[in-house]
Amino acid sequence: MATQSFIDTDPARRAQLLHGAAVAAQIKLEATREVERLWKDHQVRPCLAAVRVGDDPASAVYVRNKIKASAEVGIRSEHHALTATTNSIELLDLIASLNDRDDVDGILVQLPLPAEIDADKIIEAVDPQKDVDGFHPLNVGRLALGRPAFAPCTPAGVIELLDRSGIPIAGAGACVVGRSQIVGRPMAQLLLQRDATVTVCHSRTRDLAAVTRAADLLIVAIGRPGFIGREHIKPGATVIDVGMNSVTDEAVARELFGADAEKRIEIISKRGYTLVGDVNPAEADAVAGRRTPVPGGVGLLTVAMLLRNTVKAAKLRRGME
Repeated sequence: MATQSFIDTDPARRAQLLHGAAVAAQIKLEATREVERLWKDHQVRPCLAAVRVGDDPASAVYVRNKIKASAEVGIRSEHHALTATTNSIELLDLIASLNDRDDVDGILVQLPLPAEIDADKIIEAVDPQKDVDGFHPLNVGRLALGRPAFAPCTPAGVIELLDRSGIPIAGAGACVVGRSQIVGRPMAQLLLQRDATVTVCHSRTRDLAAVTRAADLLIVAIGRPGFIGREHIKPGATVIDVGMNSVTDEAVARELFGADAEKRIEIISKRGYTLVGDVNPAEADAVAGRRTPVPGGVGLLTVAMLLRNTVKAAKLRRGME
């Protein structure tokens, strides 16, 4: 597959941009064709049930985007929006009812949940065969053993981006900054399965820059805007920025975005904020060989892989895969 389809080779910048949108569009096209085939050959239409609790505006946007993307590829979806006063018993009852329904193939519980609800208990209640987020302990264990039913969507999307951009994984030195169950740890497992030599860094890592500077592949998911700078990056390395943070200060935007700062400041004046990842883009562009932009990098891949997992769940539950 042609690498040029997904990489911006603008000579004005040092780091080439890896465009997640192009890869996500291709994955969605593949999912669309598979949905069409399932309907034509088996009269099966995959169904995704999304569950959201409370009024968190970011969660509302994320679920809305997932529902919209599902419709685009032909997946039927349901949105169960519960009030902030919903308790654990009520939520568990809903999960149980979705588990029991034969017409529901995937269950997505949007995180974070209200503080009074035990998120781990809710995730463990989801049928592992319908756990399209890949968060259930059974699927986590399968991933660790190298035979997952479902891999978490963001790390799986990063692997797709690397593969489809022609970036070798086997034999590469990879560093994952962040050890969350959603991104960092499963990302490390997937890289290991592809024969990378993997180091995982976190808040207790000593001399972080010395560790990250040795990596051919640097994947960052820590939730700290622009934290990874020039000193953390090996010259020519591929930098995957999983972070998504808001910047409201124009002075900070000038520092982070360099030549693109004026565009970002204009966005701040219109919206009140602009988005930045965990990597300082201006500094990364001066050192890295390739990097993912924010927005336009990893985020759309997460949704695309959710759709793929839902189609996979529909097939697995019917013995088709």
